[in-house]
Amino acid sequence: MSSSTQSPQSPKSPKGKATSPAPVAVPTPLTAEAQNAAGILPATHWTDQPVPEEDIDDGASSIGSFGSTTASLSSSIFKYREVHGRTYHAEIGNAESWEPNDQRHVDAMEILNHTVMLQMDGKLFYSPLEQKKVHKVLDIGTGLGLWAIDFADEFPNAEVIGTDVTPIQPTWVPPNVKFELEDCNQEWTWPDNTFDFVNLRYLVGVVTNWDTLFHNAYRVAKPGAYVESFVPGSRFSSDDGTVKEGSPLDQWGKVFREGGKKIGRTFEVYEQDLQRKGMEAAGFVDIEFKDFRLPIGTWPSDKEEAEKGLWEKLALEADLEGYIHYFWHSVLGWTADEAKVFARHLRRDINNPKIHGYMMGRVVWGRKPQ
Repeated sequence: MSSSTQSPQSPKSPKGKATSPAPVAVPTPLTAEAQNAAGILPATHWTDQPVPEEDIDDGASSIGSFGSTTASLSSSIFKYREVHGRTYHAEIGNAESWEPNDQRHVDAMEILNHTVMLQMDGKLFYSPLEQKKVHKVLDIGTGLGLWAIDFADEFPNAEVIGTDVTPIQPTWVPPNVKFELEDCNQEWTWPDNTFDFVNLRYLVGVVTNWDTLFHNAYRVAKPGAYVESFVPGSRFSSDDGTVKEGSPLDQWGKVFREGGKKIGRTFEVYEQDLQRKGMEAAGFVDIEFKDFRLPIGTWPSDKEEAEKGLWEKLALEADLEGYIHYFWHSVLGWTADEAKVFARHLRRDINNPKIHGYMMGRVVWGRKPQ
C-alpha cells in the first residue's frame, strides 16, 4: 500500500451550478395484480410455511469484522434518508439508492469488492492500459472507493477521481486519490477529453439511461482512452433445475427486475446487453467483453469456483436484509417481519449445497477512437 494522506476534499460537493434537488419519493407499491402478473409470490406464501431455523448468523462473524472509516463531512451531507429503520444516501440531484449506506451494509460491500476481484482473477481491469499513458482516471459509482485506491496504488503517477452519491469513502487515501459527490445521471461536469480511463462498476439499479451514460463517458474520455463496465445479471439460474420456479432464488430476481422498472433504473443490464449496445451507440471501437458465471455457495466441484461461490454467499449473507429491504418494503409493500421471513427462506437456500444457483456477469471494454 502506498503512503496515505488525508484528503481535505474527500469527498467534496458536486461542481458546477448549485441546484435544489427534487425530493426523492418512495415508490408506490405494486398492486397485487401487478405482482401476480410478474410471477411474484405474496408474503403469505412464505409466512404460512415453517420458518427455517436461524442456524447461521449474518455471515460477517464467520470472516471477521470489516470496519471502515467514513469521511468526516458537513452535517448536511450526513443527513441520510431513513427508510424503515435503514439509512440511505442524502438527496443529491435526483439520485435514489436502493442500497443502505449504514455500517452493516458497508461491511457487506467490502466483502463484495473482494468477491468481484476473485471473479476477475485478481485484475482491476481488462482494458489494455499502458501505465505510462495513464495520467487521469475516473471511477463512477466508487462506493467505498476500494477500486480507486487499489488502482492508484498500481498507477502511482495517475490521478484517480472516484465519484458517488453517498460519502462512505475513507479519508485516509493514497495522495493521488480524491473522492467527489456526483450523480452519474446528471450532467457530467468534467471537460471533454479529460480522462485516460473511465471505470463503471456494479451500476445495476443505478443508471436511468445507459446510452446517455456511455455518451457521457465517451465525451470525457481522451482520444485513445478506454472505458470499462462490469455488471452482474439480475437472475439466478441453474443448469440442473435445482433453482426452481417460485423458489426464493427465483423470486429474488423477479422482485429486483420489477423494482428496477418501478424506479426507472434497470437491473437487466446483462440480459439486455446494454453495455455493448451503449458503447456502440456512443462511438467506441475495439469493443470486447468477457462473461462470468457467478456461483452462490460452495457447491461447485472446481475449487476456485467454490471459493468464488463462498465469497459471493458471504457478501450476500453479511447484509441479506439490507439487500432486500428497500424493494420488499417499498415496491411490494411487505412489513418488516414478512421481509425477514423471506430472508430466512433465502438464506436456507443459498446454504443448501444441493441447490446449484448462479448468476451471470459481464465485463465490457472499448476504446475511444484517436
